Amino acid sequence: MAKKIPLRQCIGCGEMKSKKEMLRILRTEDQNIILDTTGRKNGRGAYICPNSECMRRARKSKGLERAFKMPIPDEIYDSLTKEIEVFE
Repeated sequence: MAKKIPLRQCIGCGEMKSKKEMLRILRTEDQNIILDTTGRKNGRGAYICPNSECMRRARKSKGLERAFKMPIPDEIYDSLTKEIEVFE
């Protein structure tokens, strides 16, 4: 039987892609928002394509706010955008 590939939806473009192709943004227990490069840390995760265009879209559509059910300050978007640019 073929192994099922775990798919995740990008909070920016809304495309479904395999987990390996995406970056995981994480809300930790103490409400910090970080980029989880391992994909293994504890907390609520949201996935995004590793490009700044999707980050821009997620910011415009408030994708992170919806995923984490909390307001996200601009500084967090700015720092995540910088981190994501490293992966492009």
